[in-house]
Amino acid sequence: MVLTNLVLFISAAVVQAAISSAYGCGAQHNGTLNWTEALAMAEAFTVKLTLEEKIQMVTGNSSANSCIGNIAPVPRLGFGGICLVDGPSAINRADGVSVFPSGITSAATWDKKLIYRRGFALGVESKGYGAHVLLGPSTNPMGRHALGGRNWEGFGPDPYLAGLAMESSIHGMQDAGVQSCSKHYIANEQETQRSNDPDPFGNPVLGISSNVDDRTLHELYLWPFANAVRAGTTSIMCSYNRVNQTYACENEYLMKDVLRDELGFKGYVVSDWFATHSTAESINAGLDVEMPGPVLSRPESPSFFGKKIDAAMKEGLISEDRLDEMVRNVMAPYYYLGQDTPDYPTVDPAGRFGMVATEIGIPQAMAAGMLPKDVVFPRGRNNRRNHAKLIREMGSAGTVLLKNVNNTLPIKAPKVIGVFGNDAADPTQGFYRRTSQPSDVNTGTMVIGGGSGTARLPYVIAPLEAIKARARETDAEVLYITDNKALAANYFHGVYPPPEICFVFQQTFASESFDRTDFELDGNSTQVIKNVANFCANTVVITHSGGVNTMPWADHPKIGAILAAHYPGQETGNSIVDLLWGDVAPSGRLPYTIPREAKDAGPPIVNLTYPLPSPDAYQADFVEGQLLDYRHYDALEIDPLYEFGFGLTYTTFAIDEVVSAAHVGNSSLSARPDARKETSPGGNPDLWEEVVVVSAKISNTGDRAAHAVPQLYLSFPASAPEGTPVKVLRGFEKILLEADAETAVEFSLMRRDVSYWDTGLRDWVIPKGEFTFRVGFSSMDLPAETTFAVLK
Repeated sequence: MVLTNLVLFISAAVVQAAISSAYGCGAQHNGTLNWTEALAMAEAFTVKLTLEEKIQMVTGNSSANSCIGNIAPVPRLGFGGICLVDGPSAINRADGVSVFPSGITSAATWDKKLIYRRGFALGVESKGYGAHVLLGPSTNPMGRHALGGRNWEGFGPDPYLAGLAMESSIHGMQDAGVQSCSKHYIANEQETQRSNDPDPFGNPVLGISSNVDDRTLHELYLWPFANAVRAGTTSIMCSYNRVNQTYACENEYLMKDVLRDELGFKGYVVSDWFATHSTAESINAGLDVEMPGPVLSRPESPSFFGKKIDAAMKEGLISEDRLDEMVRNVMAPYYYLGQDTPDYPTVDPAGRFGMVATEIGIPQAMAAGMLPKDVVFPRGRNNRRNHAKLIREMGSAGTVLLKNVNNTLPIKAPKVIGVFGNDAADPTQGFYRRTSQPSDVNTGTMVIGGGSGTARLPYVIAPLEAIKARARETDAEVLYITDNKALAANYFHGVYPPPEICFVFQQTFASESFDRTDFELDGNSTQVIKNVANFCANTVVITHSGGVNTMPWADHPKIGAILAAHYPGQETGNSIVDLLWGDVAPSGRLPYTIPREAKDAGPPIVNLTYPLPSPDAYQADFVEGQLLDYRHYDALEIDPLYEFGFGLTYTTFAIDEVVSAAHVGNSSLSARPDARKETSPGGNPDLWEEVVVVSAKISNTGDRAAHAVPQLYLSFPASAPEGTPVKVLRGFEKILLEADAETAVEFSLMRRDVSYWDTGLRDWVIPKGEFTFRVGFSSMDLPAETTFAVLK
């Protein structure tokens, strides 16, 4: 979400007094992480509230400016309020916080433990800030459209990989004591007309409707949310868009039938900011909290909760029992994570100033009288600890080596190094990326995207800075040009002698609020890269991007290596230098497919020409079903440039062609889970029971240690319904192997992994016949396979 035109400023003294009063008599922390006890505490709290206070508890309060979302305090009951802050890669708008690698960078690590560590560190910093809820992780959009503006925030288009990344992130965040908010529920796949924005003539236009069948919903877009619910996510954010013609935040089927009844979700559903479109309809459909509540500067986006709840209750449209349920849903996670303890940090008062600086600008706020003339600007709390080390490690681990001809990398102690491109140097417009597309192509290195998922950098180690520092260790000379316009004009007059090795850094900016329009990197990049490659003896291309880019220059004979570094966070330069010099062997693998041509990449963004024939003209028909990314390439037999799961390193791996599959425990499986079992978080507990194990053996056939990422794909039997993908990812591990070493690897598959969603039965079903299990190192490199009948 993006909240603009923030105009209210509350004095530090007033806010701090209110916070201290509210927290001074807080209830005791239950200390058990027991949901039943937390729910009882929430019930005891709810019965003490007046009707007005109950309504306040489910309506955002936008006047407390240190947080992007707030639930107001109830001081008489010792409740200090709930602070929600933007993620999912940092605390947006705050001063002094770390900027972590993005979601797509995390997915490219294929490392569940590292993703957990990122989630835990994010939780530590959020709690230190005084936040109770970090708005993340994100899994929708998944990347139905390769040019989706927010694809970089999530974990990519494969539901299995995204689901495990969601699970690891949530465990990390909540182990640190901060609530997660899994978003955006659901099928929120483009920014263009994502909500009810008027057309250029002021006419009302409804948000786009994602029209998706129930099987696709369950097996693709809902799959990662099931992992999130199973992991105990405390809240779910419903999205801006409509789903099958009904806005997600008032869609009873999605919020009640699926989320509550089928998945067993126990927390609360919160709207995306200004994504509520009704009062009784939304509440009775399952929406628990409206955000941000009334905002005086946004009269065009009125609150549908607050006083409107009171009016609807008087008309008999909303029951007080439902309102009580909403409050309990909000408070149970608060008690569950011990956020009621008196020593839980208060909200960083410097956050208000960061909010003003970001959303308005300090000069503009001063001119408008929003800040007193004698204001003292405090620094934010430093809760970064040693997170720079983690960010550096993850930045390297999320970088994918796509090409490495004749062992161009790691470099061999050159004496003259060239560094080129608009992405190599420090940011030119400060340490905060705005939502809008930069007006100049030369804005410095790109470490994170824009919109609510961005953040204010505490510092940045730019690639040029890190390369200079490393070159000084061997007295190597570094020559550079960071102006793309000069490079596109083939201007190398200031570079002599021609470097032995050249690094060219290029970027793509992606952001909330708009979708990308071009598959190529920004800033006339193709011409820049070709000119550098023609000038230099050997060239390495490094991209910082939010996702899929075409690479028409990839086969250039003088381009020896290509690295896709995504959005790596504040340690970007150190992360890439560790790889270029060989201190770290590349271990990233693509969490998406790179096409040879833009036309190969799947469904385009829905973008209509005005005037529209009707207000509901924006319709996205998901006719491709589950065939996203590599599933799309498989089905249409398209040869990509670099496939899903692909990535090179500084050694080679092999896999034994003999693999085995066996049942786990009882081999007499039923086709469907036992309906008599009580639903638990994540759905029927049978779905999460291991039923098959696939075993393989891999070896390091090179001369140095590196991480292998063996991957398991399965093909369903012929008895599976029409629309089943050719193959789907159902297992992966990340294993450090020394040179000449070998190891066995096992992939455990749960019932859900070998089932499809039967829309008639409304249940998961294991099909009859033989499955094909393939093991290898990418979606197209699967040398080992076996067949196995899961049902006897």
